[in-house]
Amino acid sequence: MNASGRYDRTVKEVTDASFEADVLQAETPVVVDFWAPWCGPCRAIAPILDQLDEEHQGIAFTKVNIDDNPGYASRYGVLSIPTVILFENGEPQETVIGARSRSYFEKAWERWLS
Repeated sequence: MNASGRYDRTVKEVTDASFEADVLQAETPVVVDFWAPWCGPCRAIAPILDQLDEEHQGIAFTKVNIDDNPGYASRYGVLSIPTVILFENGEPQETVIGARSRSYFEKAWERWLS
């Protein structure tokens, strides 16, 4: 959180070209938020993911704009957004579909957040 009480946007943008290196070959767990700029629910969960990113250093939080980068969204069966997938060792481990509360994300990823 910065001096004004707001979270700095630190979530890294991943593209189809960088997905392999940034997500599948990562040494730590990686959360991937599949989103689009026109998606209201996607914008609603962005601050939650920002907060979790700030608070949990052992997990990388990233986002993929599916309008510009549809390849991996298709590969992982993303049919509605937001879809947020936690990857570990190059494999999807936990998927959350839809706008959910912070507590829902924390429960889904409890094993990796602790």
